[in-house]
Amino acid sequence: MSHKRLGQHFLVDQQVADRIVAAAEITSGDVVLEVGPGHGALSELLARKATSLILIEIDNKLASSLVVRYRSNPGVAVLSEDAREFTPDWVPDLRDREYKFVANLPYYAASPIVRRFLETTVRPSLMVVTVQREVADGMSAAPGHMSLLSVAVQLYAEVAHVISVPPNSFRPPPRVDSAVVSLRVRPRPALELDSITSFFELVRAGFSAPRKQLRNSLARGLSIEASAAACILQMAGIAPSRRAATLSIEEWGDLYRAKSEGPRG
Repeated sequence: MSHKRLGQHFLVDQQVADRIVAAAEITSGDVVLEVGPGHGALSELLARKATSLILIEIDNKLASSLVVRYRSNPGVAVLSEDAREFTPDWVPDLRDREYKFVANLPYYAASPIVRRFLETTVRPSLMVVTVQREVADGMSAAPGHMSLLSVAVQLYAEVAHVISVPPNSFRPPPRVDSAVVSLRVRPRPALELDSITSFFELVRAGFSAPRKQLRNSLARGLSIEASAAACILQMAGIAPSRRAATLSIEEWGDLYRAKSEGPRG
């Protein structure tokens, strides 16, 4: 991770770095994309294993330092860009070959970056990311504790906890605990959807008032009557009194299809 101005922290724990790289399951011939390499604690390990390593660093000074470090290694490329706006299909190694994604993500940008790479047309096959523990828990949550982030990540990937990371593993140490999670990206999304945009409009509506019963949160989020929301829920086989956090990915799919069909006369 980069410096404090960008809300980032450098990884200094070698054991944690080793566990992250091991979780990425890198073999000879792999293409790896690392976001936020900072001083290169992970980059050094990744460069030894991957055939092609692409580093994305938003901090120009750090990016320049990495360019100098790896100028004699043709297998390493450094891009000074913001990963929240990065488009992987612009890079031939990412567009034309399967690749893996490894990152110690800045807390403020973790969710947008993960979602960007999951929702792009050129998705990685595996993502191993260090994020705030609360975000990691949200990504891997089971029905009963689901959130918009849970649905957004689990639609595209199977999530597994790798390791918890204490603050003293970073310099400067953050004020929160972190965790490493593995996201094994599905060959295709868990649901067949005719419109990803419309699906997430529905999910956002469901979580617009997460403590309320679904008939009320959907009514509020979709600007419809509570009776209409209850009808859609009943069509989907979901009790209107349930809350958004209790729905599984499959039930969100049922709800989306029921909404698309509309109430029957």
